[in-house]
Amino acid sequence: MAVAETKVRATVKKKPQTASTPWGAAEVVEEVTVPQRAGEKRFSVVVQLLETRSGESLIRFAYKTEGSARRGPVTMRARDLERLRAALERAPVLGEALGF
Repeated sequence: MAVAETKVRATVKKKPQTASTPWGAAEVVEEVTVPQRAGEKRFSVVVQLLETRSGESLIRFAYKTEGSARRGPVTMRARDLERLRAALERAPVLGEALGF
């Protein structure tokens, strides 16, 4: 199956930040944000590699609207998954954790 070339507008952020998880606080090691749109609605899918104080790696998927992460099921179109895969090239540790 041929994959058409697309421009990647996904962003990668590396910043010291913590996140609350059911396993306690965790540091955000790498984060990839993929902007999306459904009609007039604009939002992003965020994929984060987290590390707990004990050194365990966690991966979190979330929506982001107006700068705030939202919980709930994350749905991505196939073309957005390709953009995520391209963005993971700039977040190698997260990409490896996801098996890319």
